[in-house]
Amino acid sequence: MIKTLEKYPLLSLTIIVSLMLLIHLDVPNITIMEARNFISSREMIQDNNWILTTMNGEPRYQKPPLPTWLTAVSGLLFGANSLFALRLPAALMVLFSGFVCYYFSLKLSLSKNHSFRNSLILVTSFYVVGILNEAPWDIFAHGFIFAGIYYLFTLFEEHTSNWKKAFLAAVFFGLSMLSKGPVSLFAVFLPFIISYGIVFKFKNFKQKLVPFLSFIILFIILGSWWFVYVRYADPEAFLAIASRETGNWSSYNVKPFYYYWSFFVQSGLWTIPAFIALLYPYLIKRVENKKAYKFTFWWTLIAVVLLSTIPEKKARYLMPVLIPLALNTGFYIQFLIKEFSTLTSKKETIPVYFNFGLIATVGICFPVVLYFVLNDSFELYFINYISTSLALLTIGIFMIRSLIQKNIKVTFYLSIFFMLSIFVFGIPISKVFNKNDAFTSINSLHLYEKEKGIKTYSVGDVTPEMIWDYNGKLKNIHKNNRLEFPSEKKFGLLITNDSFEKINTELNSNYKLEFIKTYNLNVGAKQKNRLVRQFYLVSKK
Repeated sequence: MIKTLEKYPLLSLTIIVSLMLLIHLDVPNITIMEARNFISSREMIQDNNWILTTMNGEPRYQKPPLPTWLTAVSGLLFGANSLFALRLPAALMVLFSGFVCYYFSLKLSLSKNHSFRNSLILVTSFYVVGILNEAPWDIFAHGFIFAGIYYLFTLFEEHTSNWKKAFLAAVFFGLSMLSKGPVSLFAVFLPFIISYGIVFKFKNFKQKLVPFLSFIILFIILGSWWFVYVRYADPEAFLAIASRETGNWSSYNVKPFYYYWSFFVQSGLWTIPAFIALLYPYLIKRVENKKAYKFTFWWTLIAVVLLSTIPEKKARYLMPVLIPLALNTGFYIQFLIKEFSTLTSKKETIPVYFNFGLIATVGICFPVVLYFVLNDSFELYFINYISTSLALLTIGIFMIRSLIQKNIKVTFYLSIFFMLSIFVFGIPISKVFNKNDAFTSINSLHLYEKEKGIKTYSVGDVTPEMIWDYNGKLKNIHKNNRLEFPSEKKFGLLITNDSFEKINTELNSNYKLEFIKTYNLNVGAKQKNRLVRQFYLVSKK
């Protein structure tokens, strides 16, 4: 099995990522970030807003449109309201990033098997996968710039100027900017270029200076045309949004400088190997390609330091660090595969036994733990329970066996199969946590609107998840602390419990409010007030 996987690395990678991400792509509940992006995609299709992007009919220029375009095209092909269709482009970008990781590793003069394992580490890292359900646009920005860096690295390393490589690098850099602005330039490219200078020294760079300058000019043109167009097509909205977004960098979600220094935890399965791979004095003596290891080591650390300088910090902003971290972790895994059977020092062997032994223990204990988690829902998820339990139990047992035999190569691939089994068999079980009996889809409101011949408005902005589920636009009529009354004699109104008294007072003199229904989009037991709205029928007296 392992020989077959390593013989066809790209096919193997394609199958693994497809099984992990595509089979149950529509199962996870939609998140607030996804809802924002998918609403913009849907409105592109419905309203033909392909350049001046919108959300709920309002300008949304916070993010460039390339991922929205790709998502909208997928929606046109497979259904504009299909979560599978809308998540598909981002999932394919994970596979694309895995391909780039493989080829980039080869450029670092690593073996095919080492390069394949690097790509597997990347696509199974926790936040590379997890970010798909939180902020899909990040994977586009970082995946495209990684491809651009591959061609740029090739340009730097070749002895002659290669205009084709410069052009392709510029195209992918431009695509990255059209995905999330200059974010990846700061988080991925700048750390790359600094670490490249430290390790590879920009040898023979003079003859490549003109192609490199041309690359910069071209990617700036490709990546900034949308910003320039929107700036002049809708200057007022663009400047207001730009001012708000730049202000967030220093005033919103501010965290201390050291907030990111547990970044290796974001790699999930690879947390301990990733940490040990960062112990430079230890690993530099044990790797074969010392220059490549130094390069990925500095790339990782510099990326974390640069991200730490920005006051606004979120866990998902660490995703670009996982690219060089996967490459760096691969050196440690390669060392273990070759040398672990001969290691005698407990300081070297105990972390390995602990890391993979913990994964094996989880697999062995999983059937018992899952049985109690399912509780009353056991019969409903019986097939998933049996398949997941058998897969993880078997993997856990074989992993213990391979550790006893000191066969880290088998242990590594069993870890991949562990992750794969959870996605293939276990993801549907996540629905067991959807236990809110009060859940009421706001999409059903359209039937009432049609029956009464009314249009619905909102007091305050409605959350993206509700707008997505509603499948329409809900105009906010309460702006600048005053109500802007619709012209209709009768209309629907969505308000929160907290604002009812105030709104009722303002409407009381001229309008009558009749409570109709509560819409609650909380799928789990934990109740978030932002996902609850009361619906009233408002009539002029």
